[in-house]
Amino acid sequence: MSNRIPDIRIPSLKGRRAVVTGGSDGIGLRIATRLAHAGADIVLPVRNPQKGEAAVNAIRAAAPDASVQTKTLDLSSLASVASFGGTMVADGRPVHLLINNAGVMTPPDRQTTADGFEVQYGTNHLGHFALVSHLLPLLRAGEARVTSQVSVAAARGSINWQDPNWTRAYDGMRAYRQSKIAFGLFGLELDRRSRALGWGITSNLSHPGVAPTSLLAARPEVGRANDTVQVRVIRWASVRGLIVGTPETAALPALYAATSPSALPGRLYGPRGPGHLGGGPAEQTLYRPLRSSEDAERNWRLSEELSGVSFPRE
Repeated sequence: MSNRIPDIRIPSLKGRRAVVTGGSDGIGLRIATRLAHAGADIVLPVRNPQKGEAAVNAIRAAAPDASVQTKTLDLSSLASVASFGGTMVADGRPVHLLINNAGVMTPPDRQTTADGFEVQYGTNHLGHFALVSHLLPLLRAGEARVTSQVSVAAARGSINWQDPNWTRAYDGMRAYRQSKIAFGLFGLELDRRSRALGWGITSNLSHPGVAPTSLLAARPEVGRANDTVQVRVIRWASVRGLIVGTPETAALPALYAATSPSALPGRLYGPRGPGHLGGGPAEQTLYRPLRSSEDAERNWRLSEELSGVSFPRE
């Protein structure tokens, strides 16, 4: 990998409102900071008020003129998602960019959301599915671009259609892959339906490659008391510039997908380096599990049924 640090130019976002989930730390915080530098009005939906306040302070330290605020959101609770959506709709301001970045990965045992869903499926996919439904009037008003953050894990695996909540033979990594496949299928189907029904929004996908983020670090809220061996290895490789990315470069694909005039709807963007693990952003070949429009439609119907939310059909 080249010693040159990759970066992208972000166009002016003055007058544009951007919502970034998972923006209180890691990749999400870097995404939000770059958007604030470009002049966007940032909304950070956060579960932890203290982390949210620290994120706002960090963004303002990096971009003193930043317009940034937090609002309460727990993606693992559909009631919280509905409450956040109601607050945003009552505010009435169009949303121009939505970056669905938050996620949870491989907790040490099977856990469930407030609504009884397997926590990765419920948070990574169903929570965001419901979020977009509740925000749809504002997204349509802003002719928004929606970018959903998937993972290299979505390159293989499948949806466990008969038992999407893994109530029987639980495998944390297979459940994580499923959550990101379902989320990716949703992002692609969102773009198809918007074009067919005239919603006026566009939707694409990004993935960060591999970088030392909080996903595999100690996370007491999911029962992980210590950093995993995987994240320790990734940190070691990252600081030495070996194959994987950094938190800064890992933010670039989502930023490119969400803001570049060259980024297209219905496409996937990720790092261009070896194995697509690190480096600057580029369009990627769509992962095989994301290519079936029939699976995307089936996933949409199942998601509406499980989440209890619906999208307009005209």
